[in-house]
Amino acid sequence: MKTIIQIVLWIGCIVLGYLIYNSITGPIEFAEVKQERFGKVVAKLKDIRNSQEAYKTVNGRYANDFNSLIKFIDTGKYVITQQRDSSFMEFDKAYGIDLLREVKIIDTLGFVSVRDSLFKDDTRYKNLMEVPGAPGEKFTMKSAIVEKSGYKAPVFEAKVSKSVLLEDQPKDLVARENAQISVEEINGSEIKVGSLEEVSTSGNWPPIYDKKGDQA
Repeated sequence: MKTIIQIVLWIGCIVLGYLIYNSITGPIEFAEVKQERFGKVVAKLKDIRNSQEAYKTVNGRYANDFNSLIKFIDTGKYVITQQRDSSFMEFDKAYGIDLLREVKIIDTLGFVSVRDSLFKDDTRYKNLMEVPGAPGEKFTMKSAIVEKSGYKAPVFEAKVSKSVLLEDQPKDLVARENAQISVEEINGSEIKVGSLEEVSTSGNWPPIYDKKGDQA
């Protein structure tokens, strides 16, 4: 009996030691996985934002779906212009004399490919909708028009749930992550860029994610 009790105690000590070790290393490993996956998602959201801003520059609004956005990147072109001042004399009927008129003239210098401007030879834009690190998952993206102070402005939002990225992680740590409120973390349950309520193209990630291999 004494031997059996000793064996049970040893097993209990081993299990307790494992639980203590796991309670310490688990959150550390979770943080490493989270930061790596979140970093890749933020980089992709920056690509989406840059592409949407290019789309708006040419079309005056944001794309509502990824197919339209990717097609635009493939075929779209920026117009390169130059503005210069000019003047001429014009007869003014009110005063009965010639008056100097000053005008601004915009000259079209040429065109540049949106794809070359944003991605050069990189073809990663073809998979803009795919969430990195989550096979089969896609970003949710919408565009709209909002009215602010009597002015109608185009807006867009692209996002993905943190739970999608952390599906294989401990549920308690994922739940804690979804409730994050910190200036050093991505707050809330989603990682997103843009807004459908406010005129903004900002992301909800902290500056630390802008210092890691920023492609934008």
